[in-house]
Amino acid sequence: MNLKLACADFAFPLLPHENTFDVIAMLGFQGVDIGLFDDRSHLEPKHVLPNLATAARALAGQVSGRGLEIADIFYQASTFETVAANHPDLNERARGRELFLRMLEFTLRCNARHMTALPGIEWEGVAHETSLKRSAEELWWRAERAAESGVTFSIEPHTGSHVDTPESALELIAACPGLTVTLDYTHFARKAIPDARVEPLLAHASHFHARGAREGRIQASLKENVIDYWRILRRLSELNYSGYVGVEYTWIDWEHCNEVDNLSETILMRDHLRALAALSRG
Repeated sequence: MNLKLACADFAFPLLPHENTFDVIAMLGFQGVDIGLFDDRSHLEPKHVLPNLATAARALAGQVSGRGLEIADIFYQASTFETVAANHPDLNERARGRELFLRMLEFTLRCNARHMTALPGIEWEGVAHETSLKRSAEELWWRAERAAESGVTFSIEPHTGSHVDTPESALELIAACPGLTVTLDYTHFARKAIPDARVEPLLAHASHFHARGAREGRIQASLKENVIDYWRILRRLSELNYSGYVGVEYTWIDWEHCNEVDNLSETILMRDHLRALAALSRG
């Protein structure tokens, strides 16, 4: 497998954005995952929406000027409920479509070819099947628009979503042809879901997140990690996976994600993945 490694820019939120790219380049990564999160990332949707062309040109220049490429653009609203893909309010879903189209335009203007969003949540008083159907319909529309533009669109099954188990994520994928996933085993490891149950999702992955995790912790040190990345890389190789593997440590006061040394753990995970990839080639 030709391992292509990216690093999340939101791993180092205390640095100025341009210095984040300096660090990622110095660490020898090929790509960078851009977080476009309301109120909690270097670059936020409100920063780019007033002038997509100017903002995209600036970001693309900062990234390419350091010998990197954009591996993924991951946009999120301020909460899981805000403009969710399966929001019960049709007007909110319409606002979500408009935001998606603007983010798709931004992705294209950055010369990026992959974007990630969230799948939706469970809503009080709404049956799971109804929420899933709404998500499938909306995400299919988005995946189609992205594909027409030459961009791969994916969702991340995550803690707090209505697809927080491998089985529910596969159910959504089956209902939404063309949808891919940004796969992050850590959301399942937190719930003590074994790797074997997650593995069927690898066939649908267009992007991958890697970090340490264990039961009760979505983010943990490599020393505590329970995820078998050796098996994952072997399976991705068998599937002829051509996307990036993004080392995705984050530093926020959510799910204890500010309790590890992100810089050290990013380096350790980078080296761990490189060593495993070398073994698979040998």
